Order: sequence, then C-alpha cells, then structure tokens
Amino acid sequence: MSFELSNITGEWDYSLLPRNVRIGAGCFLERRGAFDRFRSERDPGLILGDRVQILTWTHFNVEPTGFIGIGDDSVIVGAVFMCADSIRIGEGCVISYNVTFADSDFHPLDADARRRDARALSPTGDRSQRSQLVTRPIVIGDRVWIGTGAIILKGVRIGDGAAIAAGTVLTRDVPPNGVASGNPAVISDA
Repeated sequence: MSFELSNITGEWDYSLLPRNVRIGAGCFLERRGAFDRFRSERDPGLILGDRVQILTWTHFNVEPTGFIGIGDDSVIVGAVFMCADSIRIGEGCVISYNVTFADSDFHPLDADARRRDARALSPTGDRSQRSQLVTRPIVIGDRVWIGTGAIILKGVRIGDGAAIAAGTVLTRDVPPNGVASGNPAVISDA
C-alpha cells in the first residue's frame, strides 16, 4: 500500500475492508492500517456498532478463528486487540491508549511445549505441529472505562459501569461498577 494521507485521516474507502467486517452507521475508522493483521475467517469476524470510533494506533490482530464485537457509541483510542477466540466490548465504552486485550497467551506456558512451538513456527518448521492454543473469551460490559496501558487477559469479564485504572494487569473478573487497579489488580467496589 503506497502512502496516502487519507489512509490515516479516516477519509479512506471503508469498502476496502474484508467482507466479514460489519460497520454500523456513523462509524469513524481513522487508520486503514488498523486492519493490516485482521485475518479472521469467521463471518462476521468483526462487528462495530453504530457511532463507534476507532482512533489513532488501534490494531486488530485477529487470528483466523477470532471474532471481535464492539457496541454502539464506544470509543477505542490506540488499543491492541490480540484475538484467537472472542473479544466483546459493550456499548458506551471508552478504551484508552496502549490497552491490550489478549484472549490467549498465543504460546504454550510449559517450557518444553514452548520450544516445540517455536520450532514449528520457525521458517523451516511445520506449523501443523503447533501446540493447541488455550483461549478464553473476554467480555466487557456497557459503559466501562479502561485507562492507558491496562492489560486485559484471557477469560476476563468486566461488569457494566466498571473502571480499570491505567497500567492495571487484569487476570480476573471485575463486578459491575467495580474498580480495578494495580499489578496484580486489586478489585474494589465503587
């Protein structure tokens, strides 16, 4: 893709997106490059509700088996989605810079299995010998605020109205209207 200013200002032709991407009315997608690593083979593989804003350095790194859904009126500002299964964001959410969502570790945790996986992924490796990825869906409720640099890991569910502080590493659920902060996250009621 040659450089065109429209590719980073939201003025590009959204019909160039893969056929399995569904965009609601009034959406704004600032960077065409946000979809460079979108490889989902699911149909749909990505659904954006009405008036969703996908801003600045947001990246959709979606494996062939992945699905992402983002609800109406949500604003995503520079988040990274690493999806092999399912990431669902509710309505009216605000997600800040460098927030990472990962619904898988994307490699085995056992050292020997990780070495075998690395060999399978090498240029001379056999990808059919890869270890099975462990995935668990991420579900974010409505009106959730997630601060800069937070990391939301596989299997996490965040209830409606919750707030996740900047830099939080979240490995467990947050109740509705709960507040999570820190690494590891401490969760409290609002």
